[in-house]
Amino acid sequence: MKTVGIIAEYNPFHNGHLYQIEKAKELSQADYVIVIMSGNFVQRGTPALLDKYARCESALFCGADLVIELPVCFACGSAEYFAKGAVSLLHELHADAICFGSECGDIKLLNIIADILTTEPPAFKDALTGALAKGVSFPVARSQALEHYLSSDNRLSAQQIQVLSTVLQSPNNILGIEYLKALRFFNTSMETYTIKRQGSHYSAPLLPSHGFSSATAIRNLVYDTASTNGLAGYMPQVSLSILERELSLNHMVSEDSLSGLLLYKLYSLQEEGYTEYMDISQALSDKIAGHLEKYISFRSYCELLKSKDITYTRLSRCLLHILLDIKKDDLALYAENGYAQYIRILGFKEKSAPLLGVLKTSRIPVISKLADTEKTLTPVAKKQLYQDIFAAHVYEGLIAQKTGSPIRNEYRRKIVIL
Repeated sequence: MKTVGIIAEYNPFHNGHLYQIEKAKELSQADYVIVIMSGNFVQRGTPALLDKYARCESALFCGADLVIELPVCFACGSAEYFAKGAVSLLHELHADAICFGSECGDIKLLNIIADILTTEPPAFKDALTGALAKGVSFPVARSQALEHYLSSDNRLSAQQIQVLSTVLQSPNNILGIEYLKALRFFNTSMETYTIKRQGSHYSAPLLPSHGFSSATAIRNLVYDTASTNGLAGYMPQVSLSILERELSLNHMVSEDSLSGLLLYKLYSLQEEGYTEYMDISQALSDKIAGHLEKYISFRSYCELLKSKDITYTRLSRCLLHILLDIKKDDLALYAENGYAQYIRILGFKEKSAPLLGVLKTSRIPVISKLADTEKTLTPVAKKQLYQDIFAAHVYEGLIAQKTGSPIRNEYRRKIVIL
């Protein structure tokens, strides 16, 4: 039995995701696909369009065999933490391979870059120090140092060297490199595959003329129209039907759904500041506190605070860390203890039952029912899980406010079985 792992958000599930699952199985010759999926909040620092159970359902209908939740502390973290949290789960699940999308589609080039960034040879470090001394940002300095270091490397072709300067400017390439670094960190022997991104750019805002749209464009249309009109060619039919079902129930959530909660949290902490929260420096803390009188909404506040040095996405993540109470000390504690502390099943296919035997070999607890966790989890694992439960109840509370229905208690939600 061979398994391939995919790390995803499926926000929402579209044709590109279906293509990736099919190609991952083809390239790896795997029998089963294990998906590590973000829960109700995603790496952009926003709520997912649909809740994790609906997105899990789409994934299972479209080719996934087992869906595991990525704890929220990693799901809305930096690329490094996102990758290490997810890869730690695939490591515990003994996945035979990992497959991810990238803009460049060149696994050899990405592996070479990952090796350099992991080992940091002296010549690379010298080039990085020199680039930083010129006053450029760290991402730019790192790209320049890599290009300088690899310009005389006989492992690369002239074509690979030519595209090198753009590799670290593309989000899926960056995330892919972090996956490869994480594989080295956990000393795994997984086979690695990358699939060149098809169709629209990751953040393309408009639907294209072809069938491979960005998730951004799909979300934009749904947020703008509260409908799925025009999406039939961009999503598998079953995924589209699930999206239509959730919209009919008024279960859609956006950044600005968090506006009131965030304003309360920011004001309640204004005097003490926000530096204990993940990714927030003293300068950024002062900036957040100093502009509160201009606060209108979550989205507009990110626009107000962003600058050349701090992107909208980074600000969104920082504000979400404050709202969900995710602190620097939390991530340090999880890192000291191996990152993911448990394997929480969101859903699986009945016909893939043999795959569940893999779960019995894991060194960390497997959670299928929250009620059973008190006996099996360490204090560190409980802390991580309670953050997930809190995040889920925040998300469900937003839906309850819209629908006038009671909050769906996370302890009573059932895993998805197809």
